[in-house]
Amino acid sequence: MFRLKIFTLLFIVLSAISAQAETVKVKIETTMGDIHLDLYADKAPITVSNFLRYIDGGHFNGGGFYRVVRMNNQAQNNIKIEVIQGGMSGNSDIGLFEPITLERTNLTGIKHEDGTISMARGGADTASSEFFICVNEQPSLDFGGMRNADGQGFAAFGKVTMGMDVVRAIQNVKTDTPEGALEYTSGQSVLAPVIINSFSRE
Repeated sequence: MFRLKIFTLLFIVLSAISAQAETVKVKIETTMGDIHLDLYADKAPITVSNFLRYIDGGHFNGGGFYRVVRMNNQAQNNIKIEVIQGGMSGNSDIGLFEPITLERTNLTGIKHEDGTISMARGGADTASSEFFICVNEQPSLDFGGMRNADGQGFAAFGKVTMGMDVVRAIQNVKTDTPEGALEYTSGQSVLAPVIINSFSRE
């Protein structure tokens, strides 16, 4: 009986250590407040590993949130979403790593729910550094959803654990349509970008 209890305790400890290794906690410090996230390395290892390279190298520091999408600024889209998008904008002196393989939501099991962080992309397997955070549930961004015409969805890889009030505040900042803007971003460019002071592991 004593030996069984020891093995049970050992199993619990090892399971806890494993769970910690599979979830990476990070923090975004912005000019509007802090956002804390869990990144699911066990479910989306390629995406999380790539993202951590940018975090650990300080690539996002000095970047910002430069695009917000809300229900009132996407008249050009039949399928509407609500997100804030950020990345290395304003920090272009630091180079990009190679684009990564798209980890589809039907394989990772990570859905685009309220607070989900995911990778921005054009075609499949083109994501590199730019990311977005969902406001409310966004099933059209999952595999099979048609926000992107290829139906492959986007690579979700984590979720906000604290700071959704900051995310929602960022989504509601003033926007404009800068000269030469692409049609799909019309009216979605943040007038005064919300700066990422630091993006680091916790």
